[in-house]
Amino acid sequence: MSDKIYNTLFLCTGNSARSIMAEVLLNQLGNGRFKAYSAGSHPGAHVNPLTLDLLQSVQLPIDGLRSKSWDEVATPEAPQMDFAITLCDNAAGEQCPVWPGQPITAHWGFEDPAAFQGSPEKNREHFDKIFRQIANRIKIFTSLPLTTLDRVAIKRELDALGNSK
Repeated sequence: MSDKIYNTLFLCTGNSARSIMAEVLLNQLGNGRFKAYSAGSHPGAHVNPLTLDLLQSVQLPIDGLRSKSWDEVATPEAPQMDFAITLCDNAAGEQCPVWPGQPITAHWGFEDPAAFQGSPEKNREHFDKIFRQIANRIKIFTSLPLTTLDRVAIKRELDALGNSK
C-alpha cells in the first residue's frame, strides 16, 4: 500500500457551495489518502451560509473555510495537485491556469444549489440533494485503486464518474 497523499483541487466559479462541499467531504472520507483544496475562477466574498449550515448539520468541520481564487493554488509555492476536478458547467468551459505537475483533470457537473430559487425549506432540500450527489462521487473516487492504475486509466475512471448520474 502506498503512503502517497493525493492533492486534489475542486474548482467552481464562485467557490461558495459545491467545491467547498467536495473539499470537506474528500478531506473527511479520504482516510488520510487525500488532501483536498477548493478554489474558484470568480470567488464570492464568502462561503454560502447554507453550505456552512449543511456541513455543520452533518458534523463536518467548517473552520477556516473561505471562498478563494484559483490563483492562490496555481502558484509555484502552492501544493502540487494530482487531480483538478471542475464541478460546474461554467468552470468546465473556462480556461484554467496551468497547474504545476500537470494534474489529471476531470469534470463532474452538478447543479448550482446557490442558484436555486424557492422557499427556505426547498433551498435547503436542494443543497442536501447536491451534497448527497457530491458525497456519492467522492466515495467512489476514494475507493478507486489509484496505486494500481496508470494515468490513462485514472483519467478514464474520473471521466466516467463525471458522466454518472
